[in-house]
Amino acid sequence: MEWNNRVTETLGITYPIIQGGLAHLAYAELAAAVSNAGGLGQITAMSMGRPAELREEIHKLRQLTRQSFGVNFAIGQHGRPFEEMVQVAIDEEVPVISVTGGNPKPVIDMVKDTPIKVLVLVAAKRQAEKAEELGADAVMVVGHEGGGHLGRADTSTLILTPQVVESVSIPVIASGGISDGKGLMAALALGAEGIEMGTRFIATKECVHANDTYKRALVESDESSTVVIKRSLGMPARALKNSWTEQILELEKNTPGYEGLKSYISGEANKRYIHEGEEDGFAWAGQVAARIQDVPSVAELMDRIIEEAEAIRGKWSN
Repeated sequence: MEWNNRVTETLGITYPIIQGGLAHLAYAELAAAVSNAGGLGQITAMSMGRPAELREEIHKLRQLTRQSFGVNFAIGQHGRPFEEMVQVAIDEEVPVISVTGGNPKPVIDMVKDTPIKVLVLVAAKRQAEKAEELGADAVMVVGHEGGGHLGRADTSTLILTPQVVESVSIPVIASGGISDGKGLMAALALGAEGIEMGTRFIATKECVHANDTYKRALVESDESSTVVIKRSLGMPARALKNSWTEQILELEKNTPGYEGLKSYISGEANKRYIHEGEEDGFAWAGQVAARIQDVPSVAELMDRIIEEAEAIRGKWSN
């Protein structure tokens, strides 16, 4: 089956499959495994403390793969400066950057005279149109099923993807609720030219920064195992349900604001669970956790996705 399209050509990859930014999890080992398997692996910039750490991680990634890769910038983290981090990506001549969680204009302006390709994560049609106007090379569309931060509307990937496809001329990549070849083919049927997966890539052997408790929780999840927190802050985000998220939801009923919630929703609370497996913390996860049954290598997962997608294509052509 021929997989070449605008997404693969723009990003320099074999299959139109992109690994999500994954705060505190997307480092060189995972990104290299995805890129070596034909997709676009990414490292996450804003989880690192200093620009020197990002530069070191890029160098490490290049030792592990000769394939195309991306650097993700989650720029909506309460005003933390990102310009020095973006400059590192420019200086290192990374092939791709992705922008999530904020206004992408400052980042796009910084890289506009470079050969770096820019992906922008959006959760609404208007956001996609604006990203195209600003010069994005492609948009990634995340529906309400997704893990981590979402749009304020509860619009699903199934509805949002074709809406965006019909409103922009640049390639569209579907995200949220996708874990396998069925999801890939569904996205293509909706008009997308690729998929982004976050949660599914956490439950892989090469996601070495995710502890076994986190991976086991994903494997054991069903369709009711995630909840949306931070709605009261206007920043809804989907996480695995546990006693910590239940406390967050109780606090939100009384609308304590950011100051009242910050110790519960902090990066430190996130890392306590995902890195150490401690219950006094939380982990991002999409509804697609209900579709995860094992923890394969990235190569095994990618082979499985492509084989299933090609089998579906074969059935369609009969």
